[in-house]
Amino acid sequence: MTEKLFGEVRRWINADPDAATRATLQDLLQRAENSDADAHQELERRFAGRLAFGTAGLRAELGAGPLRMNRLVVRQTAAGMLSYAEEKLAEARKNVDNPQDALQTARKIVIGFDARHQSDEFAADTAEIFSAAGWEVHLFDRPGPTPLLARQVLVLDAEIGVMVTASHNPPQDNGYKVYLGGELSRFLEPDGLGVGAQIVPPVDREIAARIAELVESDATKDASAEASDGAAGSDRGAAGQTAPVHQVTDEARRSYEAEALELLDTETYPQRDLHVVYTAMHGVGGEMVASLLRAAGFTLTPVTEQHKPDPDFPTAAFPNPEEPGALDLALKTAESEAADIVLANDPDADRLSAAVYDERTENWRQLSGDEIGALLGRHLLERGPLRPQVLNSPTPESTEAPDAAPVLANSIVSSRLLERLCQVRGVGHAATLTGFKWLARVQNMSFGYEEAIGFNVDPAHVKDKDGVSAALIFAEMAASLKSRGISLIDALDEIAAEAGVFVTGQVTIRVSDLSELGKVTAALRAEAPTEIAGSPVVESLDLTQDPLPGTELNEATTTDALIYLTEAGDRVIVRPSGTEPKVKCYLEAVAETPGVDAAAEVITEARAKAAHRLDELRKSMETMLS
Repeated sequence: MTEKLFGEVRRWINADPDAATRATLQDLLQRAENSDADAHQELERRFAGRLAFGTAGLRAELGAGPLRMNRLVVRQTAAGMLSYAEEKLAEARKNVDNPQDALQTARKIVIGFDARHQSDEFAADTAEIFSAAGWEVHLFDRPGPTPLLARQVLVLDAEIGVMVTASHNPPQDNGYKVYLGGELSRFLEPDGLGVGAQIVPPVDREIAARIAELVESDATKDASAEASDGAAGSDRGAAGQTAPVHQVTDEARRSYEAEALELLDTETYPQRDLHVVYTAMHGVGGEMVASLLRAAGFTLTPVTEQHKPDPDFPTAAFPNPEEPGALDLALKTAESEAADIVLANDPDADRLSAAVYDERTENWRQLSGDEIGALLGRHLLERGPLRPQVLNSPTPESTEAPDAAPVLANSIVSSRLLERLCQVRGVGHAATLTGFKWLARVQNMSFGYEEAIGFNVDPAHVKDKDGVSAALIFAEMAASLKSRGISLIDALDEIAAEAGVFVTGQVTIRVSDLSELGKVTAALRAEAPTEIAGSPVVESLDLTQDPLPGTELNEATTTDALIYLTEAGDRVIVRPSGTEPKVKCYLEAVAETPGVDAAAEVITEARAKAAHRLDELRKSMETMLS
């Protein structure tokens, strides 16, 4: 067993194009060969498998070996994607009149990256692999937000989009997101709804299988050959097919900003008396968000300590705006500046957080993702679709008129408040599986959100969550409310009066490793609860065998999640995390309100009642899952 491990390590070292990670493994190998038990255990940990490629692509700690993010893992991943894409495109071309024309046009990839350690290297490696195979490669010239990359997939009608980012993970991590578009996406999903969106099953498994095949094939090659080309597929350039790499420049950024500013309704919502404190959390959103808010006419004060990109995140060890304490600097700045609101992006700027001053408690309060979703949702219900002329178009280029009414959507683990509000207003609503990869595929969606502070106000141009344009529209809404003497807290009460009180929370159960995740939901399936916190369960859904309401069950929409509805109106969802060793339990309690004329004290009483019920649900589920 030891010699097998050492052989795998030597092959990896021979293939690794990065001197730093090679040196790490060489040191560990030498120490392990000299009977250093710690070094041997470290090699076993790093070579116990390989990073799993899924619908979220890759995400892990930087380092050497197949279970870390590094240049060799990225090159192998890119080679697997390349092989998969070319096979599928070859199948697609069998159905066109002139396959040679398709061969020349349907081979584009666009690659973006954030400012994390090695993001630029991983992007360059991906560009090299595809360029060597003759693809038309478009590589961003500098770090930028994830939504800018997602938009460019549609602009270029590219078959593949890659964003190198670990989003809001700790500084030592990096990741790799994959989008499909163009000819490739339309072949795999003929309805066109997936064009420009992140991959969904079974594509992730098929790409993962192709990566594994190529890695296994490489393991049989001569070590020197592996070291020279670094990954399967890179020898294609030897036949003279290598294509130039095109830079995506500031022109793309200016185009995105122009389109975002078009979303504003300067006639109906001209108010700009709003002072915004904004933090980029040391990420890549600061430049674009500051430019947009100022161009729109809002007063902006950036949190200077966090405004410029810094891969070490010196003031935020866990740069997730949802984390307790993450907004402390922003709130301190807002207090000193007497600002109206705080807006925050995560490091790749695809998420948006907000905080407001609550005059009732005389403290700043961070809004939940569900509260932001309800506020934006109501604003867009009153405004209407921001781009009605392209509402039903699978691509921005289409000018066909919509053939169905607009739909607002959210993930199933988000609050049911938006759904209720849509029902009251007579507007269509859809609930999807967790993740914007599903929300992006909702036909006629004019607004979508998920409770983990992900929002999309412009689905026609970005098929993913977008914290940049969402910040702009949130500011528009807040300024309009302020001009009428209505705070965001007041607005939440107005929504509650109209649609009822919905209070959400979570219970997280940690397990020792990912292999144990399924045991929790398996136990609930074996012995399903008949009551939760004293209220009978009146409906249950097992999403491994039951479809979400209004959808059809198929391989792509099957997931390990359980939903329970109680007689009291509660909802409990139990779902294993896809990336961490924990089971998430999403809780929601409700309280009815008498209608739009409800007094503030009635709403306050209803909130207290729902909050008390939420505590009961939390205690019940902690006991049940422990």
